[in-house]
Amino acid sequence: MRFENIIQLTTQFSDEGVCRKHLATLRWGQGPAACHFCGTVGAYSIEGGKRYKCCSKECGKKFSVTTGTIFENTKLPLRVWFIGIYLACNHPKGISSVQLAKDLGITQKSAWFVLSRLREMLKENAPAMLAGQVECDETYVGGKEANKHLNKRIEGAQGGAGKTAVFGIVQRGGKVVAKSVLNSKKATIQPIMRKHVAIDATVYTDEHNGYTGLARTYIHETVNHSGGEYVRGTAHTNTIESFWALFKRGMVGVYHYVSPKHLDRYCDEFTFRYNTREFSQQDRHTLAVQQAEGRRITYRQLIGKAQ
Repeated sequence: MRFENIIQLTTQFSDEGVCRKHLATLRWGQGPAACHFCGTVGAYSIEGGKRYKCCSKECGKKFSVTTGTIFENTKLPLRVWFIGIYLACNHPKGISSVQLAKDLGITQKSAWFVLSRLREMLKENAPAMLAGQVECDETYVGGKEANKHLNKRIEGAQGGAGKTAVFGIVQRGGKVVAKSVLNSKKATIQPIMRKHVAIDATVYTDEHNGYTGLARTYIHETVNHSGGEYVRGTAHTNTIESFWALFKRGMVGVYHYVSPKHLDRYCDEFTFRYNTREFSQQDRHTLAVQQAEGRRITYRQLIGKAQ
């Protein structure tokens, strides 16, 4: 049975046994489990399928299907996690921890932890190089000075002053990469471009100084935004700007405030949804769950108190 809405999702994953079996299939296929500790294939289920035991006499350790995943040591049922993944991945502008807490019947603190773990899970560790027609642009995240309390305003601030820069690269018809950066200077953004953009690509940007010299590596065309030019033939940055529009609506309308410390996690969330925009809801959910392995992050690590 395929699911394309939350009713079908909850029907398919009706109990914990079904959820554990689904996660086991995504991790190990239809065959026997592989031991998390020694890698031996052939671990057998115990405790009614809740855990496994390694078949190797030298190892013999016990583990569960969630061991080594983002779900490890969770006190929440997998069914709750699967619904949370569905909600986070299918709301175009994201979902707040307050709303997720209400939807799942958990505390806001637990919902924030769930969303933070999910963002870690949605991160693409080895993205493919972007090629063909590629657009680059930067945006800034942070409140307007006029909306801040008087004692928090920066005198004379405008543009990106007092805000956090985010640099984005998108392949037309393809994927997007977005990362928070210290600034939008040439020395900061061009190494990111060389890491993610193939040398034979055609790169479109505005006239920002940070893009000076790109013609030595790429076919580089610019549009003069300050002069009122936004499209000249195939030269424009409309694709990346449409991504920024969605990103900003999520930042302002859903999350309201995001600290620079966690901003990259939100970038990962928005890029995952954009990069899977042509996926069915089930395929997007399956991909997210598949990426759960090896992505464990603790609450202490999230709040900066890792030991």
